Amino acid sequence: MSAVSAVDKAFHGLRHMIASGRLGPGERIPPEGELCEELGVSRGSLREAVRMLAALGVIEPRHGSGTYVSQLRPEDVIGSLSLTLELLPLSGLLEVYEIRRVLEAHVAAQAAARSTPESVRTLFSLIEEMEATTDPAKASELDHRFHAEIARVGGNPTLATLLAVFRARSRKYQVFTLPEGPRMRAKSDEDHRVLATAIADRDPVAASGAAQAHVAQTERWLRALMPPVEEEQGADARTKND
Repeated sequence: MSAVSAVDKAFHGLRHMIASGRLGPGERIPPEGELCEELGVSRGSLREAVRMLAALGVIEPRHGSGTYVSQLRPEDVIGSLSLTLELLPLSGLLEVYEIRRVLEAHVAAQAAARSTPESVRTLFSLIEEMEATTDPAKASELDHRFHAEIARVGGNPTLATLLAVFRARSRKYQVFTLPEGPRMRAKSDEDHRVLATAIADRDPVAASGAAQAHVAQTERWLRALMPPVEEEQGADARTKND
């Protein structure tokens, strides 16, 4: 058996133990020796499989205590998608936008149905700060908080995490720093107000439509302009599109 197939065997063996419920959330996995014997793999292959599952947020090695199954919260497992989604080129990301449009619309509708005076005040406060600031880094952070607040009010942490992963990748492609940027940012600010107003009016249909239109507009900008991906250092210092 090759090293690669042995790691694969260990990985799928551990995954089956967890998926079947034999190892539940928070439980300590058996000692290496027992697992190696049961799975028919070497310690090296087993350790590599454990590292792979740890990267996915499924297993948590604890120094001096052993290795445990994580709490397996859906939002944590979904968050691990960022490891692979970050690798998508813009053409691949644009294919994801259809999914994002549907989910953003759903979350906005849920937020409209569940909004409170406090959450509405938060949204409009964030919009006012976004419109007033000339600091690109601050504008980017406020934009993130605006959409995260809508997802929070929507009430599904797993959906909120998935959308945050999608948005994190799309923010790597800048449009507001291009020559057309000021015009596009003004349009984005206007979209934010339309979306927040629909949520404030507790109108799920209008909120859904506003969110879908907002995401579709960003998608059209990306398709038309095909901006290069920003370097990590530069991305933090510039205004990011939604």
